[in-house]
Amino acid sequence: MSQITIYHNPACGTSRNTLALIRHAGLEPVVIEYLQTPPSLERLRELVAAVGVGVRGLLREKGTPFAELGLADPKWSDEQLLGFITQHPILLNRPVVLTPLGAKLCRPSEEVLELLPVGPLQPFTKSDGEQVVDTGLRRKPG
Repeated sequence: MSQITIYHNPACGTSRNTLALIRHAGLEPVVIEYLQTPPSLERLRELVAAVGVGVRGLLREKGTPFAELGLADPKWSDEQLLGFITQHPILLNRPVVLTPLGAKLCRPSEEVLELLPVGPLQPFTKSDGEQVVDTGLRRKPG
């Protein structure tokens, strides 16, 4: 099976549910706990390009030093923002998942379904009790 990678924070419920959904599909991803093993500046650039939401789209505000650092101010360039993420990896929103079908910030966790190379899956119950039903729609490779 082709490689799947998740940039994961085990303290985040959405990240845990996303990882559980991948495993529910019978797949075992490469799990990068990015707070312990932060991505390099170059890797962050690659993630931003792959996900396609821009640097600000991958910034997390809640539970981070976002406000204290004044990152809402539009004066910060993308490169400066990437520098802040390398200094404070908690600023990277999660989970980011990469598969042969693409890359995505998987918020909510069921967003990962369109990236999985298998399916449709049996219904899945998230940790909060919400049931996820897979429609079987997937991205096209490439």
